[in-house]
Amino acid sequence: MPKQTSNDLKLETLRQHGTLNPRPEDVTDELFQAGEFFDARDVVQVKYEMLRCVEKEDRPITEAASAFGFSRPSFYQAQLAFEQGGIAGLVPHKRGPKEAHKLTNKIIDFLQQIRLEDPALGSAELVGRIKKRFGVIVHPRTIERGLARHQKKQRKSG
Repeated sequence: MPKQTSNDLKLETLRQHGTLNPRPEDVTDELFQAGEFFDARDVVQVKYEMLRCVEKEDRPITEAASAFGFSRPSFYQAQLAFEQGGIAGLVPHKRGPKEAHKLTNKIIDFLQQIRLEDPALGSAELVGRIKKRFGVIVHPRTIERGLARHQKKQRKSG
């Protein structure tokens, strides 16, 4: 097995934490061109340096945003995030729903009860039962994933 370099490990760590810059090639500021300390792949470091150069070096926002690979609106978003949360505020947040918003615990419990009574029921049939009981339309695949997730949680805690 090939040995991983510290560069590979950092890349993987950035990817795992959601801080890998999707466009490091757009960072043209001279700080990121010389040496290894400044890493254009690290989006948190890039945003921080962009904010710092505007604040401490009086660089125009448009110029700084461009040199660090961002738009003016992105600069202002980063500025607000930094003011509200410090460096941690510069860490990108995951997009999309944070949890299954249609499959509530109440609906999962209902599905488990139905499955106990009739294990042969398929997801398509369960869609109709959920709609009739709760007035919510859920895709069959969402039901399958939700039940699988719930079973996995039960195995871990049991």
